Formats: sequence, structure tokens, C-alpha cells
Amino acid sequence: MNNKLIGLFDSGVGGLTVLKALKETLPHENYIYLGDTARLPYGTKSKETIIRYALQCTEKLIEYDLKILVVACNTVSSVALPYIKEKYPQIEVIGVVEPGAEAACNETKNNIIAVLATESTIKGKAYEKAILKINKNAYVIGKACPLFVGMAEEGIIKGELAEAMATHYLKDILNLKNKPDTIVLGCTHFPLLKEAIQHVVGNTIHLVDSAQTTAKKIQYLLKQKEMACNSTLHSSLHFLTTDNVEKFKAIGEPFLGISLDNSLVELVDL
Repeated sequence: MNNKLIGLFDSGVGGLTVLKALKETLPHENYIYLGDTARLPYGTKSKETIIRYALQCTEKLIEYDLKILVVACNTVSSVALPYIKEKYPQIEVIGVVEPGAEAACNETKNNIIAVLATESTIKGKAYEKAILKINKNAYVIGKACPLFVGMAEEGIIKGELAEAMATHYLKDILNLKNKPDTIVLGCTHFPLLKEAIQHVVGNTIHLVDSAQTTAKKIQYLLKQKEMACNSTLHSSLHFLTTDNVEKFKAIGEPFLGISLDNSLVELVDL
């Protein structure tokens, strides 16, 4: 069990920020990542479609004998997580919403928390529900930032354009009389824009990275259940994509901060 794979999936490459955080936190684990790039983005799809796609991704990854499944997508975590857990009770399933909500509640001092995410995540109020479950006195402000996804994938993550878009999305929040002291980056693409967002909001507002908080949650879970890898060797990596392998590599490499060999990326059909 200990040396089995940790599986992750996302609609595209955004979930690679979670994988990167996991590799930094748990460097000896073995990972397989599925990016459903043929059907992205999930954030603008209906609830029924998101659930169907999520179950198909899970079914594919289950073939690889996992010890844990990480839903490295805020949209799927907010919409489809209960359906995955119900259909696949034999495997531990972790989403990215609850760890992010816990971190935000631990960080806030004034109980005002903003969440930046995709349209589906904001409309579903997943973070709001998770935060209020932990802290009933919290006030949650949700803001859909759909263009951040494309910017992250195009590499527009720093500089004037990135900061201009961050200003566009955040100006109403920053003009509030009672501003949030904590902002959750509620999409796995958004950590790439963290520097630009932080520059716009200033250092008095704390940014919660759901990728980092999810990695810490999984580290705790593996230790608690005595499932951590017992090897001291470097981890193995394998990637699955439902569309262009070369494009996956080109977009994915900046997310991970490493180069991807052709042998590491496999084209699959769901």
C-alpha cells in the first residue's frame, strides 16, 4: 500500500500546482496526473457535465492502483466530490476546497474572507459553505475570475497585464469599507498569478494557496493512516492527457518548474 500511486486529476494543467506542492512536501511519493485537456474548462460546464467528466477521470485513474485520489480541481471539488466518494468508497478521496477553507479560517483575524475562483465554484458557494461550517461568524465574498485561467495557461502571470487584470477583478473588494484580510486562491491555476495578485492587494492581505494547503492535508493523512511511501528514492511521475501531448508539455512545464520528457506523458481516451 505504501508504495502505491497518488493520483491527481484536473480539467487541464492547473492541478499541476497541487502536484508541485505535493512533490515539494512529499518528495518520495509516486504520482500519476490526468489532465482532461480535450474538454477544458470545467468551470463553465453544467453540474451534470462536471459530475460525468469527474467520474470518468476517476475511473481512468483507478486503473492504476492508487492509494489516494486527489481531486486537484476546485470546480470538481465543489460540485462532484460527494459523487466520486459515493461511487468509489474503496479509495481515499481528497478535494482542494476543504483544506483551503481551513487555512483561510486559521489565517483571518477580522472574519472577512474573499474567494477568487471560477464561475462554477463561486455559484456553487462551496468555499462559503466550507468556511461557515468551520467559522459561523465568517463573512465570505466570492469573486469569479474566469480570465485568470487562460492567462495562467498562456504564461501571462507577472507584470503590467497580469496586475491590470487583478486590479479589474479586485477593485470592488478593495474599495469595501470592511475589506477582507484573507483571500483564497480558489482555483488551481491562480497560484501562478500569486505575485501579481499580492502586489495589487498589498502585504496586509494574506493569500491562501489551496495547492499548498492540500499538500499539507495529504501529508497529515498519509502519516495518520501509516500510508506514506517507505522508499527514500526520488518519486516517479507519469502524466495522462486527453489531447495534444506536446501542448500539455509546453503549458505544463512552467506549472511544475521542470522539463517533461516525452516518455512521461501518455495520450488517453476517456
